[in-house]
Amino acid sequence: MTSLHADEAFLGHFQLNHDPFAPRVPGFKFFPAQRKPVLGQLHHLARYSQLLLVVTGPEGSGKTLLRQALVASTNKQSVQSVVVSARGAGDAAGILRQVAQTLNVARPEVGAILAQVVQLALTGQEVYLLVDDAEQLDESALEALLGLAAGTPEGRPHVFLFGEPSMIAGLEQLSADEERFHVIELQPYTEEETREYLAQRLEGAGRGIELFSAQQISDIHESSEGWPGIINQVARDAMIEAMIASRSAVKRPSMGFKMPKKHVLAIGAVVVVAVAAAILIPGRSKAPTAPTAEQGQLPLGQATPKAGANPSIDFAGSSQPMPLPLVGQSQPVMRGPLAEEAGGIADGDDGAVPSVGGVAQPPTVTTTAPPAGVPAGPTPAPRPAPAVAAAKPAPAPVAKPAPAPATKPVVKAAEKPAEKPVTVAKAAPGGSWYTSQPASNYVVQIVGTSSEASAQNVAKELGGEARYFKKTLNGKPLYVVTYGNFPSHAAATAAIKNLPAKTQAGKPWPRTVASVQQELAAAR
Repeated sequence: MTSLHADEAFLGHFQLNHDPFAPRVPGFKFFPAQRKPVLGQLHHLARYSQLLLVVTGPEGSGKTLLRQALVASTNKQSVQSVVVSARGAGDAAGILRQVAQTLNVARPEVGAILAQVVQLALTGQEVYLLVDDAEQLDESALEALLGLAAGTPEGRPHVFLFGEPSMIAGLEQLSADEERFHVIELQPYTEEETREYLAQRLEGAGRGIELFSAQQISDIHESSEGWPGIINQVARDAMIEAMIASRSAVKRPSMGFKMPKKHVLAIGAVVVVAVAAAILIPGRSKAPTAPTAEQGQLPLGQATPKAGANPSIDFAGSSQPMPLPLVGQSQPVMRGPLAEEAGGIADGDDGAVPSVGGVAQPPTVTTTAPPAGVPAGPTPAPRPAPAVAAAKPAPAPVAKPAPAPATKPVVKAAEKPAEKPVTVAKAAPGGSWYTSQPASNYVVQIVGTSSEASAQNVAKELGGEARYFKKTLNGKPLYVVTYGNFPSHAAATAAIKNLPAKTQAGKPWPRTVASVQQELAAAR
């Protein structure tokens, strides 16, 4: 797999009804660990407290899920819930406009909204005002919300802010010495709670906690630090890694040991014909036996012209093997192409490849017997070939076209290795880039894969704003592709909408540069 956007393969491999670790899953029940008491506390404070209520926690701590549970658990007959978001509208005008529209208030002002809240209170309805992404509220918005929470003697809305801890400083500055808000700080899950959370997610998708070993659960808890949003991402990455490893283990043996029987018989028949032809053809001297054997054995992957080469037969999907040269039908084999097939020889390695435009005849290995008068040794060396050509000028026209094909493979062999480092350099600048960025910035995590080549391909498809870093998961390397460099969570989220549809299908998510830096430090 070149990318990890294949949701259907992921679900099919583990026989899941849906992705258990997606941000929104069908029929998912609110997980009670350390959140149910907080939910009860919010209901209690909304009923008896006159303060603005603040729920804080880092990204992925479950603030949005808690807000959804609060709305779902209210009595719809007696409570009207107004949910607004500070994302992209963090000033007072933007927040009040959203509230006024929901409550059917003509003027988006604090006084007009409070008047409508009083009217609803006379009919027996309370108003819950819940603000998501509250860390993006500016000073004017915080002041307006504090004013709404204070209300009037006749009535007031119950205001809840869900955001990161950074917003508390602004509230403290506006409140001075007055007690105008109450903070509830969410806590991460313990390892046992992480296990229960994973079990609930998997059971909702039709499987159970047995998909994870005890060590994997421990690693997931350690990597996520117990925050549910990050547990989802790390657990999903771990399952995909297990799927890739399982498929690789299944495919590997079949590549080397299960050759079709008809292919084996075809290879055997060709070898028998080659040996018989070598024995039965009359009038051949014993001198060229070594070169002939070299030609007949090279396509079978038995000759090793250069250390490290391992030529093999490629059937290319056909039921018949590729034709092999038979004795008496082969053409002269130039050392240049032979060397390229076996791994490549650069100019000047042993003086065998002439320079372009040279007059000297290149050495050849042929299947014809040497002319009379030339002593025949058991293994004729390639170097005396020019001397034979000088003694008998008749083969000179045969040698003229030889330099052209000999130089082409040398040029190609020299160019190919030079392209690879260029591609790798463009695909990913490495982990040093992340360590040089402000920790408060955000990047969009695209995908995690165990193959560095896959990470390079994904980064190349997304262009210059994509890069990747290497971390360790369950003792194995994991290459994580990220996109962009954004000053805020809102900017990173907005950038996701501009990514290709294929990339968005993989559910990319914003994360802080600080979290990447922590993973890089842990991997060292």
